[in-house]
Amino acid sequence: MDPELIADCVHCGFCLPTCPTYVLWGEEMDSPRGRIHLMGQHVEGTPMTPEMAGHFDACLGCMACVTACPSGVRYDRLIEQTRAVVEREHVREPADRALREIVFRLFPYPRRLRALRLPLRLSAGARRRIAPRLERINPSLAAMAGLAPDVPDRVRLPRRVRAVGRRRATVGMLTGCVQGEFFPQVNAATARVLAMEGCDVVIPPSQGCCGALSLHAGREEQAVRLARRTIAAFERAGVDTVVVNAAGCGSTMKQYAEILGGEWAERAAAIRTVDLAEYLAALGPVAPRHPLRLSVAYHDACHLAHAQGIRSQPRALLAAIPGLTVREVAESAVCCGSAGTYNLLQPEAARELGDRKAARVLDTGADLLVSANPGCTMQVTAALRRRGGPELPVAHTAQVLDASLRGLAKVP
Repeated sequence: MDPELIADCVHCGFCLPTCPTYVLWGEEMDSPRGRIHLMGQHVEGTPMTPEMAGHFDACLGCMACVTACPSGVRYDRLIEQTRAVVEREHVREPADRALREIVFRLFPYPRRLRALRLPLRLSAGARRRIAPRLERINPSLAAMAGLAPDVPDRVRLPRRVRAVGRRRATVGMLTGCVQGEFFPQVNAATARVLAMEGCDVVIPPSQGCCGALSLHAGREEQAVRLARRTIAAFERAGVDTVVVNAAGCGSTMKQYAEILGGEWAERAAAIRTVDLAEYLAALGPVAPRHPLRLSVAYHDACHLAHAQGIRSQPRALLAAIPGLTVREVAESAVCCGSAGTYNLLQPEAARELGDRKAARVLDTGADLLVSANPGCTMQVTAALRRRGGPELPVAHTAQVLDASLRGLAKVP
């Protein structure tokens, strides 16, 4: 924990109303300034107690406080540093330790996630029926059962998708782990949209997890290893710009130079990471938009809005589609409770936040919810499902653009 970053906090309290856990519980130690106070205590010699670790674990890492802070406190770096200290110094209970091992030996590895596709496909209804019984046994297991999406057919993307018409740029595309295995249709739509806007899209087959889940959970060694592998994959592909369609992945990849250091920092800095909406907005449209007669509620993923500062670009891209209306979600800056692996490791708090977000989404009366992060999509979909009634479909920004550019009657 960097004492200089800790000292930047003047404890003004502007962060309090933006912090999801403070909004839920009203506890000072579960606010950003309260956690910074605990960080300062630890730097000054206070041991990492279970209570202290619990307050750090309860943080979603949503970075809403970074947006709200008038002093520019780098809470994002502080909580990542702190979680690494927690993982080194805090001895977890056996059940918690076992759960974390399962999560981080599974989710960052696409091939291991791929092995789950068949059982998930065969038992989607059964998983939801047994979730209440699992809740009594282990809330995290119940969360896994409730969050797992209906898995679509696997999509095999080529190594290169050629630009439609005149080539304007050549970009790499991150396929990711959860996005690639559970939402392959989003990656396919992303590649098509980029191609229709004049980009050659290079998709290295050797890529994998970018390290975001591990970094946000304090597992530094795993995060660094996965980050280096990602950099090397795109170096071999010969691209210097990588387009990312998952908010958490894009946020982490933009930090590579900061978290790696040395030679790897230089190699990371040579590759520009851009979010899909950010890139398309800067590139400008050439492909004609066809009408989509629907209203959409746009959900701000925390690692897009707060960590990357990307808010206007997705809205502008959606609003430029003829016939489409964008409706704002109340409390848009408050996290939905996904936060990487938070909804698996802190299921009770995540469920409260998910239910709160689902209610705000339904209040819009929109026909479709648009999300730019796979974790958010799973989290809000599960919360909407718990409410009963007709399900509100959820799509990625890329899928909406893809439907318009291809002249489809609706978003698939």
